[in-house]
Amino acid sequence: MQIREIMTKDVELVSPNTTLQEAARKMRDADTGFLPVGENDKLVGTVTDRDITVRCVAEGANPAEAKVSDAMTDNLVYVFEDQDTAEAAQVMAEKAVKRLPVLSRDKRLVGVVSLGDVASKSDDEDVAGAAQSDISQAPSNS
Repeated sequence: MQIREIMTKDVELVSPNTTLQEAARKMRDADTGFLPVGENDKLVGTVTDRDITVRCVAEGANPAEAKVSDAMTDNLVYVFEDQDTAEAAQVMAEKAVKRLPVLSRDKRLVGVVSLGDVASKSDDEDVAGAAQSDISQAPSNS
């Protein structure tokens, strides 16, 4: 099964200059803990609710003033929409992440795939279970 068949397609994108407070509101409104970060039509990173908490709030930053660029991960890890779901699970396990941006072959953001998507929608239940186990045992990447 290809990633495009299970990914979330309507994805909110934030700018690196967006405040963390606004990013958190977007996460709340979309019921997600993950947002891709884009600038000039290019994916430049990702930000999670954990990134905001650990990298900024816990360090005393004011979420109304601090920017997404202060908390985001700019070491991009992604998959392509035509890859197999098992490959997405493998990347998640190797990189100890639970969500990945999904790109078209011309490197345009087309969606996000989560470990939950792989577990609930994939036809290979063992793949998601193995990825979850590997992620749980990995050191924190905060």
